[in-house]
Amino acid sequence: MTILPLIEAEGQLRELARRVEAGERITLTLDGKPVIELVPPEKPKEAAPLLGLEAFCAYKREKGIDSFFTYIAEDFDDPLPEDFLITPLPPLDGEK
Repeated sequence: MTILPLIEAEGQLRELARRVEAGERITLTLDGKPVIELVPPEKPKEAAPLLGLEAFCAYKREKGIDSFFTYIAEDFDDPLPEDFLITPLPPLDGEK
């Protein structure tokens, strides 16, 4: 940790910012008393991405919609069967 008088730091703000960005902590003093501490920002913790059922349950909890979905089948995000995918859709009203 570096300690600098505030009067000394006034002309070096850009340089001090670079040092803090590199991870250094700098304390600025006024009349010998610490008044400002320059510290690097906390890095956000990256959470592992949620997939499938786990992601849906997290979303459900976050949005507070548990009352709408009381049951979720374990296989809700499994691939659809091939025969379902190749079956043509029924015609819409007015189509031949």
